[in-house]
Amino acid sequence: MDYNKIAKDIIENVGGASNITGAMHCATRLRLNLVDESKINEEALTDIEVVKGTFLAKGQYQIILGPGLVNLVCDEVTNILGIKTETVQEPKEEKEGNILQRLVQLLSDIFVPIIPAIVAGGLLMGINNILTAKGLFFAGKSLIEAYPQWSDLASIINIFSNAAFTFLPVLIGFSATKKFGGNPYLGAAMGMIMVHPDLLNAYDYGKAGVEIPVWNLFGLTVEAVGYQGTVLPVLGVSWILANIEKRLHKVTPIWLDNLTTPLLSTLITGFITFIVVGPILREAGVLLSDGISWMYNTLGMLGGAIFGFFYAPICLTGMHHSFIAVETQLLAAVETTGGSFIFPTASMSNVAQGAAVIAILLITKDKKLKSICSASGISALLGITEPAMFGVTLKLKYPFIAAMIGSAAGSAYLAATKTLAIALGAAGLPGFISIDPNSWLNFGIGMIISIAVAFALTIVLYKRNEKKQAAKTDELPQDTTTDSKVKTEVISAPLAGKVAPVSEAPDEIFAQKMMGDGVVIFPTNNYLTAPVTGTITMIFPTKHALGIKSDDGVELLIHIGLDTVKLEGKPFNLLVSEGQRVNQGDKLMEIDFKMIEEAGCPTATPVVLTSQNSFEIVSQGDVELNQPIIKLN
Repeated sequence: MDYNKIAKDIIENVGGASNITGAMHCATRLRLNLVDESKINEEALTDIEVVKGTFLAKGQYQIILGPGLVNLVCDEVTNILGIKTETVQEPKEEKEGNILQRLVQLLSDIFVPIIPAIVAGGLLMGINNILTAKGLFFAGKSLIEAYPQWSDLASIINIFSNAAFTFLPVLIGFSATKKFGGNPYLGAAMGMIMVHPDLLNAYDYGKAGVEIPVWNLFGLTVEAVGYQGTVLPVLGVSWILANIEKRLHKVTPIWLDNLTTPLLSTLITGFITFIVVGPILREAGVLLSDGISWMYNTLGMLGGAIFGFFYAPICLTGMHHSFIAVETQLLAAVETTGGSFIFPTASMSNVAQGAAVIAILLITKDKKLKSICSASGISALLGITEPAMFGVTLKLKYPFIAAMIGSAAGSAYLAATKTLAIALGAAGLPGFISIDPNSWLNFGIGMIISIAVAFALTIVLYKRNEKKQAAKTDELPQDTTTDSKVKTEVISAPLAGKVAPVSEAPDEIFAQKMMGDGVVIFPTNNYLTAPVTGTITMIFPTKHALGIKSDDGVELLIHIGLDTVKLEGKPFNLLVSEGQRVNQGDKLMEIDFKMIEEAGCPTATPVVLTSQNSFEIVSQGDVELNQPIIKLN
């Protein structure tokens, strides 16, 4: 593959080198700062074989290339342009959502960048456990006991696997201090101080017979104990360090700043760490991990079932990111905690979603739905559930419920058998390597239970749903003008505003057509009307999204605004109910778009054909309410 040519093609089709002011990449996307976005040749860009999609978000033009490839292409782009990746300006963050939502986002921003290091260490730990677990391959013996010549290999792998957890405060210190607006290298240095080898190792703290070394500081007795494997202390210390540094920058003369600010920041934060913040937050972290583990273990099967049942809905809200800090703490102290129950539960939820989608694949007669199921079902079984949930199970509802029940059943079994993860990894079928080898059988049984229950329930609920739909069809009046079936030829604008292809939606899931093809409307009025004559098939509990199905099977999803799920239905005054029949142009909802904007959410409203009908967009740009915008082929 010619990465240089790919880079040149990208540069040419975003308006040339003079139109780019900075370039960087994340895990999957090349992110460009552009002078003039109107110079982008969208069609030519998406024709490049390796480009999986593009979208504009927070002032950056983002090109989806995929993991691994994006690194190589970004290197070529920056080499051609003669710039450094650091020259790109990160978009300013806006405070949006309530305190809990902002906390979840904060934890996500801190931990997501370091997850690859933790996952790599975790998977290496899994390999080490395969080599050292007794009874896995030989009765009463481990693999290296049976083959002693492999013992050094296990020892080396063990060092590789432990490094990320032993020096976890260094990773978190770098990422957290950067997030809090401080110098990340000072944060890393502070993390190094917290795990300095002259300190008592945190894993030996509290063990019987271990003498705790202390410092005598002006009459204060301070324990000289490290913070290996801790999370909360280094988060608190990073926040303090960043704030001290920022304040010192403001009051220190420029000619002294580079010399005294790092010195004083480190010195002051260091004393605060070992005297106050560290000991308090160390204990808080231990209590948090122990408390959650106690609750899970005490409730047993019931606790596992409850957590497993609600895991998928929690993922929809983004709240699962808040588990990262707890799970990291549990895994870092695996010798005392035994491991994490969060990863196994996530695995049960993911495979249950996959099983529900595979069931739909096998029983539906809708060829277009089958094509969506085939890819998204396998993806969910391997640990990526977004296409399955948003493309199939949530749209149909009953497979989502079946998957929740399947996840609850599998998670209950894992809780009963105390099956825990000792590392992070892919939460799905590949998850075995992250589980203690002695628990592989139980993990496999839990997975079979989740898959079987979700699969069987989906089929049962599918047949029940078919009977209900048939009964509703039989009950429909056949001779009234209002309720007579109408052939859908055009889809009208449910909102007045600017219409564009859905690929221009400022959201990756919609822009990449994971939910289906269609349009995005940037609204100028507050009323939502029915784009077709049919039945309201789904209304999301927070009212921000609804589905409608026409008499001849055209299915539409209307998602009012983006990230509006967190607004808990407040801007939406619903005028219809689920199952209600509507005519094209009927008012469905009154929307306070001003409230949505004030909450920091985009008002862009995707309207997608989840039934995958062939169509053409007949009106773009400014359109009036109920004006035809899509013609079906």
